[in-house]
Amino acid sequence: MPDPEPSRKPIYCGVVGVGRLGSEHARLLADSPVFRLTGVYDTNRARAAAVASRTGCRCLDSAAALVDVCDAVVVAVPTMEHHQVSAAAIDAGCHVLIEKPIASDEAQARDLVDRAEARGVVLGVGHVERFNGLLEACEPYLERPRFFESLRLAAFQPRGTDVTVVLDLMIHDIDLVLALAGSPLRDVSAVGVSVLSGSVDMANARLAFEDGTVANITASRVSQRPLRQLRLFQRSAYFSLDLAAGRGEIRRRPGRTGAGPPAELETISIDAIDGEPLARELSAFAAAIRGERSRLVTGVQGCAALAVAMKITREIQEFSDVIAQDP
Repeated sequence: MPDPEPSRKPIYCGVVGVGRLGSEHARLLADSPVFRLTGVYDTNRARAAAVASRTGCRCLDSAAALVDVCDAVVVAVPTMEHHQVSAAAIDAGCHVLIEKPIASDEAQARDLVDRAEARGVVLGVGHVERFNGLLEACEPYLERPRFFESLRLAAFQPRGTDVTVVLDLMIHDIDLVLALAGSPLRDVSAVGVSVLSGSVDMANARLAFEDGTVANITASRVSQRPLRQLRLFQRSAYFSLDLAAGRGEIRRRPGRTGAGPPAELETISIDAIDGEPLARELSAFAAAIRGERSRLVTGVQGCAALAVAMKITREIQEFSDVIAQDP
């Protein structure tokens, strides 16, 4: 007899790559009422064994061995390995959540989307800022913002320098802007410089959309102090948000009840909703696997963010080439 509630069965999930972020995924999966953490794999065997011991799961000898005992996997390996690891998992019939960016280039990203569609599995991308509790708290007040200004600064860490700051940090805000703008992108201009690594460490991009919406995005991974700020402007309100602190203000024009000049702007203090963004992202992954309504960032959306990030990267390279030719 078939299971009367197949959607209630636990989802057996593993984690490939248990560095800083992968170990957090493992912790949350081990505590989840929906998932059952089956095992972990990492090329650093000692690290994988330590995470397995803490979370009470198996430490597998290879990514292939892990995929064989899972319904789903979280891929948290370096970006250059995203395609190889994820493609193998998809081909084996596993649902996959890949940490951002989806892949190291657009061709690999499209290939993963095509593979997932052909195999009929869920492909999600870990743009966890979508699940920031402050942004979720702002949703009732959002009415199609027309100007965005984001500032994302971080201290230098050797981890992540295999890619530019555009793919490492700025892509969070690229994804947010694409999700909120609601209009096709028209134009991109960007500048950037290398400071401590062999690739771009500081970058600024201006995105212009067909309906006139504009976004100004700045990212740096050589700052003395971390900062994640976002400002949004829409017809009747202005949002000033500290995404790291989880608090902000909304200044808006109250409803007019008669003739005469508008009343003074009212200020609304807003705080992030409770809970870990990564836990909400994993819940969205589970909902997508079970065919339920989900906020998970899809592979197609991950491709769109990557495409813009790569266009910004090309613009920065053109800028650098011009500067190099100056007398």
